[in-house]
Amino acid sequence: MPRTLLAPEELDRGLDAAVQHVMSGFTALPVHPDVPDGIRALPDLGLRLVTLTNGSTAVAEQLFAQAGVREALETLLSVDDAGAWKPDPAAYAYSARTHHVEDAQLLLVAVHPWDIDGASRAGLSTAWVSRAGADYPGRGTTPSTRWSAWPVRTWCSATPSS
Repeated sequence: MPRTLLAPEELDRGLDAAVQHVMSGFTALPVHPDVPDGIRALPDLGLRLVTLTNGSTAVAEQLFAQAGVREALETLLSVDDAGAWKPDPAAYAYSARTHHVEDAQLLLVAVHPWDIDGASRAGLSTAWVSRAGADYPGRGTTPSTRWSAWPVRTWCSATPSS
């Protein structure tokens, strides 16, 4: 994807170097302050945690390790191995297959409405985190649950089990 986006641009370096520069910037980004506590709380509820990124698992690995929560995540998956990008249903199905569960047993927690919509259409339960407290956009499939932050301890009774 970065190659496609950068190719028509006037660059101050070669295309490969520009892609590497952009992608390396992702490793310097911190997680939002509420993420570590939220991630640490979910396994306490008996949930298995995995990630599915449209990016690189190496970037996700570094991001979660720097946040001190990598050990709480069972698997870090990339759509590179799924054969389809999110929000294609095949990407979410890849995660279910990899973990030997049905799509309906998965809960996607996301801040991106496009991801919520894709996961819902693929048969997953969804939880949308609205950090700004905004209403969910009026387009796409609405999430199963809406969180204004990570109130996971008070939400466990509505969580699908695996």
